[in-house]
Amino acid sequence: MKPVSLARLLVCVALLLPMAAIANPALWVVRNAHTTIYLFGTVHLLPNDADWHYPALDKALAASDSLTIELADDDTATMQSLVLQYGLDPTHPLSDQLSATENATLQQAAQSAGLPGGAQTLQIMRPWLAALTLTVQPLLKAGLDPAHGVDKLLKAQMLQAGKPVNGMETSEQQIRMLADLPPGVQLDFLRSALRDIDKGPTELTRLISAWKDGDTDNIAQLENDEIRRQSPELYQRLLVQRNQAWAGKIATMLQQPGTVFIAVGAAHLAGPDSVQAQLRKLGIEAARQ
Repeated sequence: MKPVSLARLLVCVALLLPMAAIANPALWVVRNAHTTIYLFGTVHLLPNDADWHYPALDKALAASDSLTIELADDDTATMQSLVLQYGLDPTHPLSDQLSATENATLQQAAQSAGLPGGAQTLQIMRPWLAALTLTVQPLLKAGLDPAHGVDKLLKAQMLQAGKPVNGMETSEQQIRMLADLPPGVQLDFLRSALRDIDKGPTELTRLISAWKDGDTDNIAQLENDEIRRQSPELYQRLLVQRNQAWAGKIATMLQQPGTVFIAVGAAHLAGPDSVQAQLRKLGIEAARQ
């Protein structure tokens, strides 16, 4: 989802450094007699020059009848409306919920991130939204463009090919998943973000390398392990419960003939609670390509 790790469960693997020209992110396939489903781990923010296509991936995309990504309805107007509805609480300023030391750290973090309006901008936000804002803002400041995230590029590619694009979740479901967290868990989320605010690019560099190499063990260690130890409830809500739900949807998809390409955040396809692990509990095996 470490604060950056917590948030990356939603924005997934955010890349700060240019990638090498050759990448081979992990790809799996689930098959039965009449249905083929590909599973691909994505990153939601990328440098403009990142090259992540390779022959097996392109072949799978060309063979697929449709694309399913985490969100298909995440247009700007929809997201802004949901953030206004579920992310703001002007009657309970953020500063009232934090200690003096935490407020000082919040001021420094907002300034370091280059957040317009500084910490004052965060005051009307609920803790979960403040945590995400402090995580994402430095990435935007560094020039990363959400429009170049893997899911966005896959969506554009499939729509251009005249193929439908569906969502595993709706934008409201995903926002509510955070907005419905108990207040204490939201504050833990924010405090974790503040604790890690000064960490350098070393961990992100390792994460980039793991993703492009398809190293799911390393992705799980970097993305999932610490949040599981530090905030088990958040881990259950953001990762395990969603992976279980998605595995159920994939099981249903297998009952319909055709070929589907599914692209979700790489953290969901790594570790002992991954989508593949949840599928295995249902008697469905995903084979690495």
